[in-house]
Amino acid sequence: MPEPPTKPIRLHVLIVDDETNIRKNLSYFFSADGHSVTAVSNGVDAVEEARRRFFDLVFLDLKLGGQSGMDLIPILLSESPRIKIVVITAHASIESAVEAMRRGAIDYIVKPFDLDQIKLLLQRIETLHRLETELTSLRQSVQGTGPEERLQSLNAGMNRVIDIAKKAAVSEATVLLCGESGTGKTALAKAIHCWSSRGGKPIGIVACPAIPSELLESELFGHAKGAFTGALRDNPGRISSCEGGTLFLDEIGDMALSVQAKLLRFIQDKEYERLGEQRVRRADVRIIAATNADLEQRVAEGRFREVLFYRLNVIRMTIPPLRERKEDILPLAKDFLAHFCRINHKVYKGFTEAAEIALVHHAWPGNVRELRNTIERAVILGAGEQIDLSDLPGDIGRQAAPPAIGDRVPLSTIEELHIRRVIADTSSLQEAADVLGIDQATLWRKRKAYGI
Repeated sequence: MPEPPTKPIRLHVLIVDDETNIRKNLSYFFSADGHSVTAVSNGVDAVEEARRRFFDLVFLDLKLGGQSGMDLIPILLSESPRIKIVVITAHASIESAVEAMRRGAIDYIVKPFDLDQIKLLLQRIETLHRLETELTSLRQSVQGTGPEERLQSLNAGMNRVIDIAKKAAVSEATVLLCGESGTGKTALAKAIHCWSSRGGKPIGIVACPAIPSELLESELFGHAKGAFTGALRDNPGRISSCEGGTLFLDEIGDMALSVQAKLLRFIQDKEYERLGEQRVRRADVRIIAATNADLEQRVAEGRFREVLFYRLNVIRMTIPPLRERKEDILPLAKDFLAHFCRINHKVYKGFTEAAEIALVHHAWPGNVRELRNTIERAVILGAGEQIDLSDLPGDIGRQAAPPAIGDRVPLSTIEELHIRRVIADTSSLQEAADVLGIDQATLWRKRKAYGI
């Protein structure tokens, strides 16, 4: 007979008190009420726990033997700005309460405390936590769905890109985002849209390589019923559906020349025609484009229209690869860990030191997308209290011989390795697709699946 489902964890609580009985009593109370509890006796352990995992709530004694809990408040908030801190004191005074709140605490309780008082306090904090979660979900429904789309960075180069993006957002200029696959071009495009005056209007995202060239024109500009075989009804097109908003064209370097001509007309005049129609239509849509290709080289080769390149290249930003943003790797990994723990209803106390070292020193050829996939896999397959080196894929932190045909490994592993090698050895994605014997749309889907 299957076991009944466990009660979902409501809050992650850290108790910091040097009195054993208080730690035990509070731990029992919170655990019985469905919360996840960690209890420590001193400030050093409290800071270490806050660095290892995320907490919603901290109950902090102001008197920790020879330590001052008051001094811990800004330290804990620097580790996790959204954490809620309630101070515990046996020396209640207006001055200490005001000082604690000035430093960032949200409330305080006095020893000996009443459990009914704590229940009321918890109800208030849970309500606040729920409202903040709903607000975050609402923002992410517009901006994105994961930590990589919050665009927080400790890297100077990445922050310069974000600063330029914020300035570009308030203009109506076209924007060209450059960078390797998986660096976050889509996330940045969404952010530019949200920061702009168009933020309340739709944003459309079109992955150019994923759509056969003969259908891309219809996808963008629409078609009339009967315009071609299979056109059984009118299609307004993505430009029409994004009226007043933004259209993001990902991997625009793979767009066919015939479609480039129509896009150029739209960028210049805001005019277009649907396939099978003679009527000229207008739309107010901002264009943001992205590429991981060298568009100047493609212009020189005759594969990309020079005038379109100049029209797109008004504001150009290049997102640095993750290997050049090593200071962002662990913060992103921890954000992904918290994100996927919530989704999968699992709890991990951060990463082991060995796992952190491996994450930082990995080259991340698939950039942020590869990191995201790695952490999601570790959360699902891991079994310990922390994510360890053994929970990470074999190419992270360990020098292993590459799999060969005939080895007892999944076919997908061989395919991924082969695709990576072919892309590295060819000068363009079209050449790579030709070598692999597949079209660009199929190659794009496989790169997306493998984080290449």
